[in-house]
Amino acid sequence: MIVATAPGRCGVLGNPTDMYGGSVVSCSLQERARCEVHPADALIVEADNGERQEITSAADFAPRGDRLDLAKAVLKGLEIDPAKHHFHLKTSTEIPMQAGLAGSTALVAAVFGAVTAQLGQKRHRHAIAEAIRRIEYEVMGVVCGFQDQYMTVFGGLNYMDFRGKGSHLAPDEQPFATVEPLADAVPPLPMILAHTGVKHHSGAAHKPVRQRWLEGDPVVREAYDVLVPGLARKGKAALLTGDWETVADLMNQNQKVAQDLGASGEAVDRLIDVAVRNGAIGAKLAGAGQGGTVLALTFEPERTIQALKEAGAGRILVPRPGPVLTITTE
Repeated sequence: MIVATAPGRCGVLGNPTDMYGGSVVSCSLQERARCEVHPADALIVEADNGERQEITSAADFAPRGDRLDLAKAVLKGLEIDPAKHHFHLKTSTEIPMQAGLAGSTALVAAVFGAVTAQLGQKRHRHAIAEAIRRIEYEVMGVVCGFQDQYMTVFGGLNYMDFRGKGSHLAPDEQPFATVEPLADAVPPLPMILAHTGVKHHSGAAHKPVRQRWLEGDPVVREAYDVLVPGLARKGKAALLTGDWETVADLMNQNQKVAQDLGASGEAVDRLIDVAVRNGAIGAKLAGAGQGGTVLALTFEPERTIQALKEAGAGRILVPRPGPVLTITTE
């Protein structure tokens, strides 16, 4: 049996400029997605919610709107032939789905890692990140940047520079991202994550602002080409020196940009207000907007968590740098 696992992530600073050649600081989560590949006499995909499908022809790769769609998209992207490739693929996840924590991307990465291992293929981490991003963008039709794919493959706490990259550019024309690990030099983040309970599709959240950027809207261009990437660069220095007040201020500035551009959402704004009135000194979106998850910097975690729960927040997580995409044989 081959087992691959991959972490979720939360955007600390700079998101969503990974779609526009910007830079971000991002932290992976301890929560992970998992894919197992077992020997079988047919090509079978199965999810932890009990959904199961045998793939017998190319037509079976078509999405059905269920939990199997992610795995089938990877199989299609890898040009798996049901007549030649026989194995039983099982997926599961600890990451809240459609919560702005790259849960879908982590599943794609885990499936990609397990299946390529089954095929005997080896690729370096940058190539894997680019490959799974291409599957999401081209096969699944998700409007996305590059942060999720690089984080779920590299893990850890990273400053990442996406200069020369963008969803509007052909994949072969783009360089690999620059990934700078920070985890060894930064103490544990005094941060918590609170899911709003509102599920969303990250592609849908990104589309309106992306269209304005493509059309040259000066407000969006200034925000995503200049302001927000600068926050990530300043944030890297603040994290390395333990200047949490500056990190919190930069988080608040990042969130203000999201609000001004209509990329936040009522549920997010409400929980952020609760957090800052109950111990948090900085709070922002952890990923895509219009739902998702709030990241709060607080030195009074118990007070902040209690207030968020009373305000209706769903699952509470603590961002901690997790391991890279991991593939093992058991």
